[in-house]
Amino acid sequence: MISSRISSNNSVFIVFTCCFTVFSCFIPTTLVHAQTVDPNEPWNWPDEYVFEQVNQVRAGRDLTPESWPGSARVAVLLSYDVDNETVQGLRTGEINIGPLSQGQYGARVALPRIVNLMNEENIPATFFFPAWSLKLAPEQADLIKNSGQHEIGVHGWIHEMNTTLDRPTEARLLRQAVEAIEQITGERPTGYRAPSWNHSPNTLEIVRELGFIYESSLMHDDRPYELLQDGEPTGIVELPVEWILDDAPLFNPLGSRYMNPRDVMQVWIDEFDRAWEEGTMFLLTMHPHVIGHRSRIIALEGLIDHIKTKNGVWFGTHAETALWVREQAGMN
Repeated sequence: MISSRISSNNSVFIVFTCCFTVFSCFIPTTLVHAQTVDPNEPWNWPDEYVFEQVNQVRAGRDLTPESWPGSARVAVLLSYDVDNETVQGLRTGEINIGPLSQGQYGARVALPRIVNLMNEENIPATFFFPAWSLKLAPEQADLIKNSGQHEIGVHGWIHEMNTTLDRPTEARLLRQAVEAIEQITGERPTGYRAPSWNHSPNTLEIVRELGFIYESSLMHDDRPYELLQDGEPTGIVELPVEWILDDAPLFNPLGSRYMNPRDVMQVWIDEFDRAWEEGTMFLLTMHPHVIGHRSRIIALEGLIDHIKTKNGVWFGTHAETALWVREQAGMN
């Protein structure tokens, strides 16, 4: 009796052990790590956990073409994040009349000034909108579209902090933004720029599901490249951004990093000159409610004047650029 009980118990133990082993094979590695990894002690993280975190979204192959349209040497992409009231209180719920008035300046004064400059210089540009920025002043769409050379892209719903949202909420807001912008403009946007230039663990997957052909929020390179997700090519073209090529941090008169617009112009000129020498791409991000003030738009005008002294320059929208590099790389 005793030996049969032992044998029976051993059989149960063996079966339990095998079942646990098989079951554990189906537990996601991230779940196992989440139970064992202390987020406050990165020096103790296992190698595979570090790789998992870093490889969520990485740069893949360089997509710089041998030449740009018209056999140009360098591509110049001028983009505007038309945030207006969304970054002056709406996205946080901190409603104050003064900051909201600064936001309306973007739609009322700055955007017309910028679009007129782009049209006079015959430069196509890309305008990324949080949907609510366009819903508050839908006349902005016709202003941009009238020339027939500019692009409108998506910059979130209300410039939400997408990295703080769960997946269903982030997906719902981006879908709402696409639908609202398409309804106002009559065209479905093909490009996405994340609010605050950051991705949650779900952002790239959502972008892929919604059928965007390019993304413009990350900083792996200063040339166009293909995004990898968990080490696999995605077919998404990344047109990278960079804080030194953004007007907002450097033109904030209340911030500690404020620079004279003419000094910023020289930084941008130096960035362009090196891009021209390398034969790659120069991408600049601006905000109408920032760059559109009189003393600041001088910096943009001076940059454009300098760029036009060079031969072999192609000005394009983000969508035109993405389509060109996809075609040259055999991705279409």
